[in-house]
Amino acid sequence: MVKQEMVMKLTMEDAKKRSKALKIAVGLPGVISAKLDGDKIVVVGDGVDSIVLTTMLRKKMGHVELVKVGSAEEKKEEKTEEKKEDGWVCPPTWTPHFNLMPPVYEIREPYHDPCRIM
Repeated sequence: MVKQEMVMKLTMEDAKKRSKALKIAVGLPGVISAKLDGDKIVVVGDGVDSIVLTTMLRKKMGHVELVKVGSAEEKKEEKTEEKKEDGWVCPPTWTPHFNLMPPVYEIREPYHDPCRIM
């Protein structure tokens, strides 16, 4: 699935309400990160339903307004393209070495003493 970025505006007067909103946002499955931006909360997740998150925040916090829902990967793609246009990039000096030989396993049978005294 595609990472989504959701921006929601809510009323947070004190630190207790801010932490409560973050706990609710992070508690949903699929949420990767959540951060506060003034009176807004920005949630990035993979497969998170924005309606469910908004409803949960409204039940616990009061008035919540869903401002924006969009793809979080668009910004990263733009940044990587800018880096490529800058010019020459130094190649890595260290290359990983992988052992191409498969591991050797030795099969041993348990030792049986032919002369047992009972």
